[in-house]
Amino acid sequence: MSSILFRLASGIVRNAKKVLFAWLAILIVVILAMVGLGGKLTNDFTIPGTEGQRGIDVMSERFDELSGTSGQVVFGAPEGESIWDYQDTIDPIIEEIATIKHVKSVADPFDDTFMDPLVSENNRYAMSQVQFNFGLDSIDEESVNQLVAAAQKAEADGLYVTVGGQVMSLTEIPLSPLEAVGVVLALVVLSVAFRSFRTGLVPIATALLGVAIAMGITLAIAAFVPISTTTPTLAIMLGLAVGIDYALFILSRHIDQLEEGYTVEESIPRAIATSGAAVLFAGATVVIALMALFVAGIPFLTVMGLAAALAVAIAAVVAVTALPAILALLGDRIRPKRRRKKHAEGEAKESKHRASVWWARTVTSHPWLTILGVTAIVALMTVPAANLRLALPDNGVEDESTMPRQTYDLVAKEFGEGANGPLVVIGDIVTSQDPLGLMDDLKGEIEALDGVEYVQIATPNRSADLGVIVIIPTEGPDSIATEQLVHDLRGMAPKWEAEYDISEVMVTGSTAVGIDVSAKLFSALLPFGIVVVGLSLIILLVVFRSLWVPIKATLGYLFSVAAAFGMTTLVFIDGFANDLLMIGQVGPVISFMPIMLMGVLFGLAMDYELFLVSRMAEDYARSGDARKSIRTGFAASAPVVVAAALIMMSVFSGFIPDGSFYVQPIAFGLLVGVGVDAFLVRMTLVPAVMQLLGEKAWYLPKWLDRMLPVLDVEGTGMDLHFKHLDWQRDNGEVVARADHISVGDRRGDLVHDATFEVRPGEVVRLEGDPASKEIMLAALGARVHPYSGSVFVFDISALDEASRVIARSVFLDDPSTKVPDAKKPTLYLVNRHLRDEEVEKILENVEAGGALVLGNANTEGFESARVYGVPSTKVVNA
Repeated sequence: MSSILFRLASGIVRNAKKVLFAWLAILIVVILAMVGLGGKLTNDFTIPGTEGQRGIDVMSERFDELSGTSGQVVFGAPEGESIWDYQDTIDPIIEEIATIKHVKSVADPFDDTFMDPLVSENNRYAMSQVQFNFGLDSIDEESVNQLVAAAQKAEADGLYVTVGGQVMSLTEIPLSPLEAVGVVLALVVLSVAFRSFRTGLVPIATALLGVAIAMGITLAIAAFVPISTTTPTLAIMLGLAVGIDYALFILSRHIDQLEEGYTVEESIPRAIATSGAAVLFAGATVVIALMALFVAGIPFLTVMGLAAALAVAIAAVVAVTALPAILALLGDRIRPKRRRKKHAEGEAKESKHRASVWWARTVTSHPWLTILGVTAIVALMTVPAANLRLALPDNGVEDESTMPRQTYDLVAKEFGEGANGPLVVIGDIVTSQDPLGLMDDLKGEIEALDGVEYVQIATPNRSADLGVIVIIPTEGPDSIATEQLVHDLRGMAPKWEAEYDISEVMVTGSTAVGIDVSAKLFSALLPFGIVVVGLSLIILLVVFRSLWVPIKATLGYLFSVAAAFGMTTLVFIDGFANDLLMIGQVGPVISFMPIMLMGVLFGLAMDYELFLVSRMAEDYARSGDARKSIRTGFAASAPVVVAAALIMMSVFSGFIPDGSFYVQPIAFGLLVGVGVDAFLVRMTLVPAVMQLLGEKAWYLPKWLDRMLPVLDVEGTGMDLHFKHLDWQRDNGEVVARADHISVGDRRGDLVHDATFEVRPGEVVRLEGDPASKEIMLAALGARVHPYSGSVFVFDISALDEASRVIARSVFLDDPSTKVPDAKKPTLYLVNRHLRDEEVEKILENVEAGGALVLGNANTEGFESARVYGVPSTKVVNA
């Protein structure tokens, strides 16, 4: 991967303007598609298959008058007057509303034919229910606007009029200027980190480009797929956060290399090949976590995860393509004015980051105290999570200045809190001989239940085969009492079916559907958590090749999630500092907050673990001192992790004050989660645990080490390539070079710590066990991969680009395999008898700059070949 990225970045540097024009062209095309397709957003959070949704489907087929999307029109008389005196004003408006396109029915608030008049107890307010024939996923804005215009005609006669209900649900992306504050804070952090405002602007620019393209694609797709208003907001939030962070990682490496004296043309490809590889891995981790939301089996959540994953993926691609083009055009204008002096090894090197070194020493000097302290803090932060309650927000969480919220509050005040969330009980009554009497009996039983304010309607449908009972609960739709009422009604269903000889009794309505969605999402947390934790263990096991590091990292992730849940509950449900943070609403958080939080935090936590611990692993591999590598690795990586975390938190903070209640809990939870994960877990708990483990932190059974694939996530292959080029400058050109390679299995190594080189025009004859010689040839030709060490063939890394090594080498072990005609110098790896004409053909290429390595082959004609004894620890039969 890193070699591919190196070549890609080199090409981008040469064609920087063309690359940027290409990205701008993509942006323009996406915007035109978005505008042309005219996709609309919805607030439809239904789940097929739940009881509430099945009931909605039955009503749409058999009781059409109550199906579809509803609206509320509230008329208010002047203070001291009665709304009954304005009936002549309201009746014509009701008739006009009935003629609006898509209106199926409109209730006269003064009509008592089927139910009591919808007039408040003080006789000042009247409410009309309007039923449309479209769903929440296809709200017709023109019809809604006509409804509002018709209702407001009553204002001419001095009435107060407000319109609310489902039809007034927000269908625009809920953003405000305050979101820009988070971006400004991120810019401040970047400017301080790079000591340059101009340099700090670069990550902001690339992040905004990625977000704009992702939003254009998402809104274009909205023309074909139902997408909620929350989806783009989440994608914008994540796209900005990771887009800025990914650019930060690459730009930091580039600035460091410029300080070391590299030219711009040298530095950009190196930065992309190393940090760019880590960015792509980090992005892939977040994308996988977000796409794993499909495990919940909830369509709208899957779409939400895919849209957020798209934003993250585009952010990563922009970081490794558009960013190098921008850096190439900026050239030396962002080169630090003062070149950093090269530090010696040891203490002088540590002095660069005195604060980081001091912190590492502090938390590792008393590791048990650090671990207990962090655990206690996280436990304290987690305690409020016991009160976590989930619900689907309605108009009651909208801004108080909006008409939907004002209508919601007025209805709750004058008609009772339950009037905003009626429950509907339906049942198949086709066998009943007295459907009207049956409905009266059921009405009486339901009105006797706790939590029922009154029954608004109890009637059979026109064909008298379906009974419908509309219940007004005592409390609001998001209350515990209303949720319990739904469970009580469903618990009574079997009794009613047996007693009244009816069937398919279901509790439905928008409130019941919301309760079902919350329950479904809550039940999905465990399987999703298992998937995420499993992914965490597997990914980190492969990356760090350690048993303890993945376990420690996964437990740290769970710490972060638990703390985020607790603090979100404390602020949003318990109300602590709610007004201070300008949230303006206390109550259950949106149902998909926990599962979305878990998915996003997983990806971000793995990023921080990777950037912090991988440097410790590198230092340990070089020094062999596990505890010293904690301090040196921490000192080198901590500043970047701190900057990345502060940027993430800055972006998330912009979505909290006066934001959408759909997004606020997620943004706040991510802010807390990132803060806890970066500062308490990764930078405090991790060094302490690593200090306790010592050498054991890097333990991995050899048999497992050999089984695991090699995953180069930080451009290690490219780092080795650069070191190989430096070695070659000091030691001369080589065709092939093996550097401390080992190949084997649990029984031992066929090749153990082998180091040798083959120079142009050279013939080398291997000695040792036949199996060892054969596997050595295969390793040189990238046919097998060593579990340690590196191999280079014509300066190509076998670790990073095995296919190119295979293309530049010929492996002969089958007598039927012919020696191909090679136009370029080639590495020949021979493990069979060579015929005279083959020897002649190979030697011609060797003389032209190729090389020949003989394993189990004939030695005639090669007596003068250099001999290399293959080191092995495995006992095999010859």
